[in-house]
Amino acid sequence: MFSADDLETLVLTVKLASLSTVILLVIGTPLAWWLTHSQSRIRHIANALVALPLVLPPSVLGFYLLLLLGPQGWIGGITQQLGLGTLPFTFAGLVIASVLYSLPFVVQPLQTAFTAVPLSLLEAAATLRAGPIDRFFSIALPLAKRGFLNAGVLGFAHTIGEFGVVLMVGGNIPNQTRVISLQIYNHVEALEYSQAHQLALLLLIFSFLVLLLIYSRQSPGNQSVIQ
Repeated sequence: MFSADDLETLVLTVKLASLSTVILLVIGTPLAWWLTHSQSRIRHIANALVALPLVLPPSVLGFYLLLLLGPQGWIGGITQQLGLGTLPFTFAGLVIASVLYSLPFVVQPLQTAFTAVPLSLLEAAATLRAGPIDRFFSIALPLAKRGFLNAGVLGFAHTIGEFGVVLMVGGNIPNQTRVISLQIYNHVEALEYSQAHQLALLLLIFSFLVLLLIYSRQSPGNQSVIQ
């Protein structure tokens, strides 16, 4: 059975993943819509920046976030002036790091879904004097609902399994920043392989079920959720 420390870690991990997923969907939806339909020259730069966590080592991203959020960093200076202190080694800092690291896992499925929305329907709605917001909520959103499901599930699952970024930015503080991946690491360091196996098996089963859910909802002709 899971120990009290393991259960606290699981609760904190679910809390982090849930909050990060909500923020990711709020931020990722307009960003994905803009990336899908914009003709701006900076669109390719924005696409590359969003996808950067897919190829960048987590420790590198975590290191630069640590500098940026720290007392000498740009964001850290602002938060100190506002009386909020600094964000590294706090749950709030962990949320920011998780959102940035999981951003492509939400934006790219949404881009795929928005690309599949027929432009003819949007243009027809425009001729009927439907505004951009009305066209989005009445046409694009219902047609892209599968993409939102994929994005939400992938964003949540990816946050659950984070290690390098959360270790760099959040540290390994019990009841504050110690998530399940760090707890597994702690068990292995202490040679507590049985406890590590229980948590690792839980993550393995969870990851498999997530992928099974996503692929079972895809038709054979659909594109991958992550391009």
